[in-house]
Amino acid sequence: MILSLQPSAPVPLLLLGVRDEFTDRAWRPPGRHWAGPALSDLVGGMDEQAGGTWLAVDPARRRMSCLLNGRGTPAAPGTRRTRGELPLLAAGDGAGTCKELADDPDALAAYDPFHLVCADPGAAALLSWDGARPVFRDLEPGTHVLTNAGHAYPRPEVTEPKAVHFGPKFAASRPPGAPGLPLTAAWGEWLTLADGDGLPADAPEAIVARRAVDGGKPWGTTSQTLIGLSRDGLRYDFRAAGEDWGAVPVT
Repeated sequence: MILSLQPSAPVPLLLLGVRDEFTDRAWRPPGRHWAGPALSDLVGGMDEQAGGTWLAVDPARRRMSCLLNGRGTPAAPGTRRTRGELPLLAAGDGAGTCKELADDPDALAAYDPFHLVCADPGAAALLSWDGARPVFRDLEPGTHVLTNAGHAYPRPEVTEPKAVHFGPKFAASRPPGAPGLPLTAAWGEWLTLADGDGLPADAPEAIVARRAVDGGKPWGTTSQTLIGLSRDGLRYDFRAAGEDWGAVPVT
């Protein structure tokens, strides 16, 4: 996940979300898939296996939430809940949800480790859970890289391969991300970087990944999302692996 927060910009919040998953896990492209007072307006892709999502946007309230699987101690099988409900809660109820969860380790114990970003045009926060200890932090203005290892860029010492390769490149070229612009004008160099920047898909630093895991099961990048969020507008572009970018309706 790449997140750029620049409060003084016309579009203060930019995000590139990359979903890596087993390629045979069924999912639906972004839409309004959920019912209920707090969920019916949310837009996001849906994981058909568990019913949740990896990224949700509330267009009317101009807020979004994005989830990465983390590393650590898994939840007990008998009480485990899907992590895919967390972006729905955070996008539907606001960033206060991240803080409330951080203050409630008993509730967090039902989830496998994760990193959850809660953001609007004015602020972004990160809640990380490793199965034992929650860590909540506000993300400062600037460009951030988050991976399954957590907040990887900027740091005093950047060691995570994706962050080493991509952090400075995304930080050096902040696109406008504005609604109404053609795709290339809106996202500029971020499109080239999202395409993989020429790296092989099995490289440890690859942002577009493809490899066999767990005894040969195909795993890799199944979709990418670009979000531009301002106080009076939302841009939502999406592509499934191997397909072209397309605009997601948000009105």
